[in-house]
Amino acid sequence: MNFSATSNGSVLIGYHGCDRETGEQVLAGETELKASTNDYDWLGHGIYFWENDPERALQWARSVWRHGKKSRSAVAEPFVIGAVIQTGNCMDLMQTHSIRLVRDAYERLRTVYAEAGTKLPQNRMIGGELVLRRLDCAVVQSLHREREEGGYAAFDTVRAAFPEGTPLYETAGFLERTHIQICVRHSVSVLGYFRVKGRL
Repeated sequence: MNFSATSNGSVLIGYHGCDRETGEQVLAGETELKASTNDYDWLGHGIYFWENDPERALQWARSVWRHGKKSRSAVAEPFVIGAVIQTGNCMDLMQTHSIRLVRDAYERLRTVYAEAGTKLPQNRMIGGELVLRRLDCAVVQSLHREREEGGYAAFDTVRAAFPEGTPLYETAGFLERTHIQICVRHSVSVLGYFRVKGRL
């Protein structure tokens, strides 16, 4: 198994949609963003950011506010904060090597489940979008565990493109809400937060 690092660390800008109260507390240094640990988090567990796209982060926060039931209280007022992120050892799923790592991790996980006689977690469509990514989360998390158990350098961040939305026009290969997300596995990779200017 090849577990070498996929890319050199770099610094990039990410944006996180949240409730205004939470965002203001983070900006004031009173708290930190918490890692998401849902079993359907497509890039595994961590803090999620939209790369270079504050508007998309705000759209997400507004969507939670409008449509969330349990989540509505968590986003009483949609808000966005910016972050300077040190990617460190990044599993970049827009690079061939990282894609191979995930593919191979899936094959190993499938074997484990088959030998145990149990079914793999499944990804699930909601409203025509592949939103609940339980299989993807299980594969990524299993890869993290394998690296830890094998003594290989842990990934600090996971980065990937997320195709989403309707085509911009007939036969278009461009979708209206496609974006790049970054999952930060440890808050130390966030060098600092900043307030987003403008109407956001």
